[in-house]
Parts: sequence; C-alpha cells; structure tokens
Amino acid sequence: MGIPNVKRFRVQNPETGQFATIMAVLPKGADPEVYQAEASKRFDWKAWTDAQQKQFKVRVGQQKQKKTK
Repeated sequence: MGIPNVKRFRVQNPETGQFATIMAVLPKGADPEVYQAEASKRFDWKAWTDAQQKQFKVRVGQQKQKKTK
C-alpha cells in the first residue's frame, strides 16, 4: 500500500548525466515545475553516489568454503 498523492520527479546530475528519483507530496496549489527546479538545485549528489556504491558493494572474503572429507 503506497502513500497517496506522491509525485515522482527525475533529476539529472549536470556533471555525470546520472538520474535520481525524488518522491514528494506537494501541497495543493504548488507548482510541480518550480518544486522540481528547486529540488534539483539542492540535491546532494555526493551523498547519493556514496549510497549507490555502498548498496552494490562486492564483499571480499565471503566466498563459500570447500568441505573437506
């Protein structure tokens, strides 16, 4: 069950061209284009990149051990 009235916005990193998705509930009468422009200016790309790297980090040393008879 999702949150009602959630809008999804895609923002693009001007340096690398990567995309991120922002989810927000806008109040009545708010202009979505103005919100998206403001949110893309203050989006923290460094923290987003670090979170992406930690999420898909390959763990070293966790290989399955062989059974010896």
